[in-house]
Amino acid sequence: MPDGSSHGAQYGRMFKMWLKEKRTLRKLAAECFGTFALVFAGTGAIIINDVSGGAITHAGIALTFGLIVLAMIFTVGEVSGAHLNPAVTVGLAVAGRFERRLVVPYCLSQVVGAFSASLVLKVLFPQHATLGATLPAGAVLQSFVLEAILTLILMVVILSLFSCSGEKRVIAAIAIGAVIALEAMFAGPICGASMNPARSLAPAVVSGQLQSLWVYLVAPVLGAVLAIPLGAVLFGGEE
Repeated sequence: MPDGSSHGAQYGRMFKMWLKEKRTLRKLAAECFGTFALVFAGTGAIIINDVSGGAITHAGIALTFGLIVLAMIFTVGEVSGAHLNPAVTVGLAVAGRFERRLVVPYCLSQVVGAFSASLVLKVLFPQHATLGATLPAGAVLQSFVLEAILTLILMVVILSLFSCSGEKRVIAAIAIGAVIALEAMFAGPICGASMNPARSLAPAVVSGQLQSLWVYLVAPVLGAVLAIPLGAVLFGGEE
């Protein structure tokens, strides 16, 4: 018959599994909430700018995206890492800085958060045609290349700051929020400066604006993956 020590070891393993599952659920909830906030505030700014006759302005929209990402890094960064973006999740996994078993759950949580935000905005602004969907202003290839390069730059910044903690996390949050705002500021009028498949997928599907959607699903992931060898060259000697 099994003795008390074997039962204790079994209960110990079960408790550790429970704790691990609980932490995973917290991470997924954090990613869902963070991406909801990103899409709600960011695409909400686009919608409200349209319906208010330009009250927010393009610069205001760019700052909104940067500031909400900064805020969410502070809010859920300690819980989930605040990826808020399937391209970032994939990129970190390829770089070996994120558990690959969590890639699909993270991406699904981000997509659920994004769709939740777009559905809420659809209820609030049912007459808006695009709900802030990203659409190329010029040639599709032009937007594809822009999106890939923008995401590459963002990913390199994230890789450079990935191990920051404590007070340095403040610097990381500001840097990541700033690069998102900067890229949205100068590239937004041409390609939308999405850099995020979840941010583009949800408003496109909910509003029915599916033309050129593939650009915003493929280019950010490509850019994030291409950033990995560049990051290895720039930062590999320090790891």
